[in-house]
Amino acid sequence: MEEKQHLLGKLEINRESGMDESGTNRRLWVGLGVAGLIILAVSAVSYSGLFTTGDLPLTAPEISGTNGTISASAGQTSPQGKQEPQVSPAAREYVLNASGYVTARRMATVSSEITGRIVEILIEEGMRVEAGQIIARLDDSLAQVELRLAMARVDGAAADMAGVEVDLAEAERILQRARELSPSEFVSEAELSLKQSRVDALVAGLARARANHQIAMLEVERRQEAVDKYLIRAPFSGVIIAKAAQAGEIVSPMSAGGGFTRTGIGTIVDMDSLEIEVDVSESYIGRVSPGQLVTATLDAYTDWQIPASVIAIIPTADRAKATVRVRIAIETRDPRILPDMGVKVVFHGPGDGKAEASN
Repeated sequence: MEEKQHLLGKLEINRESGMDESGTNRRLWVGLGVAGLIILAVSAVSYSGLFTTGDLPLTAPEISGTNGTISASAGQTSPQGKQEPQVSPAAREYVLNASGYVTARRMATVSSEITGRIVEILIEEGMRVEAGQIIARLDDSLAQVELRLAMARVDGAAADMAGVEVDLAEAERILQRARELSPSEFVSEAELSLKQSRVDALVAGLARARANHQIAMLEVERRQEAVDKYLIRAPFSGVIIAKAAQAGEIVSPMSAGGGFTRTGIGTIVDMDSLEIEVDVSESYIGRVSPGQLVTATLDAYTDWQIPASVIAIIPTADRAKATVRVRIAIETRDPRILPDMGVKVVFHGPGDGKAEASN
């Protein structure tokens, strides 16, 4: 009996233990739900903050590009009606920045009009030459011989002309005496006619001799021109920036191949023709106009501001770079400004004063 009661006792349900386990599970799920709601609320607040401007002021930032920078204008107003902070005058005057190079509008590589061997070079790099100055001489031995031959022909033609003139003068005197004796019938009509024909022939011979003399003189001029071609002269005043040949080398106006024939003597640059060329992006070319004031700064002298102005906008664009070339005049001459130097330029606005050069 006691054993049966013991077995029945084991079949009783412990309600307190069941309630404790279910309560714990319920609290766990409630906690997880609250945490999820908090996470959702935080995410919603963060997501809505992406589209909220609040009271942040709207400013006109500086627009920068590959080939230029446009500064913000002062005194703009935001859509909320708030006044923008004022931009300094130094920032307002610069409309556009660009970079480029110093170029020479007048530059030439001097060569000869004929093929010949150089016997003398009279130039060095950095030397200043004047227009027409001899910078090199070629071997003109054969040309000099031909010139002397032509001059000798002139002398021969002059002698022939002088001989014809003497014969003509004598024939005219004989003809005159025959005419005086003709009324007395000392000279027949046939003899008089013969003497007249002699004079006419000598007149024609004199004209031919004079023409031959003129031809000989022209031949001398031609030979003299040929001799002058052996003297290489500077086409304009400038500075030698490259010496391309030496004495003893062969020079020719055309390449003869093989690399043994020079096609140039030297390169001359007219320093008074220096100007600046810059490439401006198509997006900013509307900010540039002819006559616009510019301040240039050489990369070699960053503290030296050079006054300049726009000469012209080249009426074509570079398709590959999407840029337009602008020519800028340098309004001061200085030996420090050299061809192919790098330079940065600042285009000024319409109301800005002209920049002064500073050393």
